[in-house]
Amino acid sequence: MITLLIILQFIIVVIICIAILLQKSSSIGLGAYSGSNESLFGAKGPAGFLAKFTFVMGLLLITNTIALGYLYNTASKDSLAEKIVESNTSIPPSVPNNANIPSPAPSAPQLSNDTNATN
Repeated sequence: MITLLIILQFIIVVIICIAILLQKSSSIGLGAYSGSNESLFGAKGPAGFLAKFTFVMGLLLITNTIALGYLYNTASKDSLAEKIVESNTSIPPSVPNNANIPSPAPSAPQLSNDTNATN
């Protein structure tokens, strides 16, 4: 079921991208839903239809995203962080104690205080 919804998610995203690219840039976009009295194919032609179609596809995308989130959370009870903690506790350390551990890098030589005071 989750696989079907993920495929549907990709299809909806592609359809929304195509619908947005088909619209004119001078369109009022979401302002068309603020009380305008456009008909389906009114004086503007298909511009109102594409805006309404994009709005409906956006609602479908949001609904599908919420459904995917709900189904995924009910399918897996453990979080990814809990799985990592569980897998790290069962793995023994790969380096034995004090075996082949290189010594720390030597430090830089120290200058006397007299030299530092004259600079």
